[in-house]
Amino acid sequence: MGVAPIKMPQLGESVTEGTVDKWLKKEGDYVRRDEPLVEVVTDKVNAEIPSPFEGKLVRITVVEGATVAIGTEIAQIEVQDLIVEAPVPAAAASAPAPTEAAEPPVAGSVPASVQRPRFSPAVRRLAEENGIDPSLIRGSGEGGRVTRDDVLAFLEGRGAAASAPAEAATPPAPAPAAADGAGEELVKLSVMRRSIAEHMSRSLATSPHAWTMQEVDVTELVRYREAEKEGFRDRHGLSLTYLPFVIQVLCDALREFPYLNSTWTDDGIVLKKYLHVGVAVAIPDGLIVPVIRDADRLGLIDLVRAVNDLAQRARSKQLKPEEVQGGTFTLNNTGATGSVASQPIINQPQAAILTTESIVKRPVVIGDGIAVRHIMNMCLSFDHRIVDGILSGQFLGSIKRRLEGWSAASIRI
Repeated sequence: MGVAPIKMPQLGESVTEGTVDKWLKKEGDYVRRDEPLVEVVTDKVNAEIPSPFEGKLVRITVVEGATVAIGTEIAQIEVQDLIVEAPVPAAAASAPAPTEAAEPPVAGSVPASVQRPRFSPAVRRLAEENGIDPSLIRGSGEGGRVTRDDVLAFLEGRGAAASAPAEAATPPAPAPAAADGAGEELVKLSVMRRSIAEHMSRSLATSPHAWTMQEVDVTELVRYREAEKEGFRDRHGLSLTYLPFVIQVLCDALREFPYLNSTWTDDGIVLKKYLHVGVAVAIPDGLIVPVIRDADRLGLIDLVRAVNDLAQRARSKQLKPEEVQGGTFTLNNTGATGSVASQPIINQPQAAILTTESIVKRPVVIGDGIAVRHIMNMCLSFDHRIVDGILSGQFLGSIKRRLEGWSAASIRI
């Protein structure tokens, strides 16, 4: 019999911390291996984390709502015949062992050994860039967390009242007027919405975004899908959407333009030789981007299965941590909402993101005549450190040519 630690898992590339959103078990419960144990939220995923062990949940060390670094112990499970116990951190080894008579943790509190960081790497970086010690700023976020707005307010002299040093000379900012209860409502931010906000702000602060758009005549693709979708559903039990066709064409274009499948580093541009395509999926609390690994190696039917499977499991919080990591390019079908043009924000640390917009019928000049065609806009946001306007235009042009010249013979089964 031994005690095994449950640690905050890595839930995405470049993610350094996660938030415990909801415990699915309570102390004293028996937990089976791979049984959902806790819901964890980051700026990339909202996922149910399965237990890696079978045994009794003897201690929860991180309460709901607390944010801790990746690798931090969040719970302990008593395991029968535990062969190898994880090494105990030095700080934890010096702490006295809890006894049965110990007081239970107060709801909403966080044990001192696992206090959540006061500021994220993005906030720390913003503070350092402006010569500020972030520990001097009292955070307005949940649990005293220092947010980006706190740093900006401090810079503008509005955060003096919230800062720690008594010698601060700037007069305190006036308190905001109370909201009119009849005309306004304060909606508390969910953990996921707060994480998305931080991730989007960090992306804009990191990459100089540029944007371009091209329209595409997808009439032949529309005709093919309309003719085949019912038969495809009968044969495979799956909906045939446009995304798998676009992914195949996108992969061909990424092979032709490798700088769109890269990452910026201080040492240079890292060209990725593999194509892991992230597909944005809308869920009630926000957006998740599960990744189709080696998408260029999959045939159409496998791509349809992958898109359907990842979307369903994203909405039911069943994604595995590795399924939201390692994406090299992101595709978002904003056309599903009726959008005809959008300016997406890059999914760091990628070089670009593509949106496919609504397919609409429009009169188009063909030769000396006019015909009604199915037209779709494609919008690309790109990191201007890596890609210039001419390269982004050539990349979109490559996708455009492939889609407009599309035929059933183009399908890779």
